[in-house]
Amino acid sequence: MLKIAYHPLYAHPLPEGHRFPMLKYELIPAQLLHEGTILSDNLFAPALLKEANIITTHDEAYWLQLKNLTLPQKEQRRIGFPLNAQLVEREIRIAQGTIDGALFAQQHGVAFNVAGGTHHAGSNWGEGFCLLNDQAIAANYLLNNNLAKRILIIDLDVHQGNGTAQIFENEPRVFTFSMHGDKNFPFRKEKSDLDIALADETNDETFLTKLSQALAIVFKRQQPDFVFYLAGVDVLATDKLGKLALSKAACKQRDALVFKACQKHQIPVQVSMGGGYSEDIKIIVDAHCNTFRVALELFEL
Repeated sequence: MLKIAYHPLYAHPLPEGHRFPMLKYELIPAQLLHEGTILSDNLFAPALLKEANIITTHDEAYWLQLKNLTLPQKEQRRIGFPLNAQLVEREIRIAQGTIDGALFAQQHGVAFNVAGGTHHAGSNWGEGFCLLNDQAIAANYLLNNNLAKRILIIDLDVHQGNGTAQIFENEPRVFTFSMHGDKNFPFRKEKSDLDIALADETNDETFLTKLSQALAIVFKRQQPDFVFYLAGVDVLATDKLGKLALSKAACKQRDALVFKACQKHQIPVQVSMGGGYSEDIKIIVDAHCNTFRVALELFEL
């Protein structure tokens, strides 16, 4: 059975100017339920993440500043919105949902988190609307509990996974692959194990060709026994922050390439949704829902 992490806090309301990006977190499961793609039994609400699992990935001093709401204003501005207790709870539930999803993926082949993909959070910083790095926390959970030995993180959000790259820069058991816009945020990039920087207005054919080639390389090089996939839809031509020129159909083909590679190598995959900032919320939701639809079709769940 396909398992999908979702909690009402995912759509936690933010101050004016930040609410629009949060709408998708309640609309994605609602749409999937409405069209019959999933049933309510597919959804699960993650619990609170234990602190011990946070500080395997993030510096304890940074975590305590988040927990106690004492993060300096300068660091809060770097994150992009003011800190509050509900936002911190939201982040730790997202991270627990990704851990749970990883465990479900090992049973069923694939599992999802409706939110997550908080790849700008580094070991001791938050940035770009990311406080804690959910897939990095889950990767360390698998490694520390001997549930995986070699992990591949495939980050296809339009923005480089700089926090993920920094966290695992000295960890050979985790291979970080980021394919992203060259002239886009973050403007100070970290070094992933493989970075593919794309020019503005990169089209469908170029993107899919580069991705197909890269997937062959990273699976051969890392030989992973677990994959984390960050499936941002800010690669779309309609995205107001993305700068690329992908169609919705190409975005769906992108997902299929990743899932087929995981199937070919018989490797479970956990999926977090990442960014999406098209002006029309329906485009964002449909593109994200396509990722679920493709997975259900290919994995026959």
